[in-house]
Amino acid sequence: MAMGIFRALGAAAMIAVLSGCVDHANHPVLLAVGVPVNPPAVAHGLCMTDGNAMYDEAKRQYELRAQLTGYAQADALEAETIARAAAHRQYVACLSGQGYRTLYAN
Repeated sequence: MAMGIFRALGAAAMIAVLSGCVDHANHPVLLAVGVPVNPPAVAHGLCMTDGNAMYDEAKRQYELRAQLTGYAQADALEAETIARAAAHRQYVACLSGQGYRTLYAN
């Protein structure tokens, strides 16, 4: 019985230690450049909202262009690539306006 408790405590300690090693690959580190307007968490939230809006708008614009040109079989992969690139540009531009520079791990 006592050995089971020690094993459970050991497993819980190992999980706690290893959870600190989890890498957040797609989360940028925000470096302050000059005097930031908002704290990093607030700026990230604001700029993610702007990026998401730009993503939706870029997808909508791609679909409209495909309809106008008569390209009935619009490429979904190309639409996704264009929308992601537009959202990323908007996110980086917004963070620059907030006084931060993004640094990605990968």
